Amino acid sequence: MNTLHQKPPHFLFWRSLFFTVLQPGMVAGIIPWWIAGHHTSTIQLSSFNAVQLAGLLLLLAGIVVTVHCIIRFAVDGRGTLSPVDPTKKLVIAGLYKYSRNPMYIGVMLMLTGECMIAPVSGLIIYTTAIFTGFNLFIVFYEEPRLLKDFGDSYAQYCKKVRRWL
Repeated sequence: MNTLHQKPPHFLFWRSLFFTVLQPGMVAGIIPWWIAGHHTSTIQLSSFNAVQLAGLLLLLAGIVVTVHCIIRFAVDGRGTLSPVDPTKKLVIAGLYKYSRNPMYIGVMLMLTGECMIAPVSGLIIYTTAIFTGFNLFIVFYEEPRLLKDFGDSYAQYCKKVRRWL
């Protein structure tokens, strides 16, 4: 039975899909494609070199990691990846047992793979800026908010699991 505070599961699916397209879809998809622009139009899978093939594997691994994290947020946390629609419960299962930020790792894997596929200087600068921005956001916004929201359980989690790897 739904109450005012409990939305049906399909509502959470649509919110998650929206924020997936909006956030990692823009950061690791649309913007890098726009930056790489003309370079990507000439790339053909049949002519990939070893570095580009490795980049493709990183890109695919990043997609898998990111999708896994989004599902964990919805199923375990009953929320989305967006800070404006955060999880209601602390997510510590799946890849979150090994890193406090596997979703950011997934996005960085995608961006690194894209840099290897289309080594455009603007894309490399963008990827570096995104990683720096992720670090600043995590340290100065996300971790303090999670500590406030989840208290001692988050503090204990931080003692057991590293920020990155």
